[in-house]
Amino acid sequence: MTPASIAPLDQIIAARLTEALSPSRLTVSNDSHQHRGHLGDDGSGESHFSVEVESAAFLGLSRVARQRLVNTALADLLATRIHALAIRAGAPGESR
Repeated sequence: MTPASIAPLDQIIAARLTEALSPSRLTVSNDSHQHRGHLGDDGSGESHFSVEVESAAFLGLSRVARQRLVNTALADLLATRIHALAIRAGAPGESR
């Protein structure tokens, strides 16, 4: 197992969201290459991400409440390593 400090950040994000939300579907995309040279690009190639997550934990919650759950699971990474995070969060059975 790769230590978290050297694992690719998309894998760390996936592990954190899996632990916190037990998703039925999860996609984590590293979008950093689209932002090279832009504000927030730290040169690491791991600064901009998007997640699509489907979880029963989101049932009955507003879009903002769902995003808060994701942000809480990734709080320390958002404060230190992630510059931008796009979130699509849904509950099972919801149309997209």
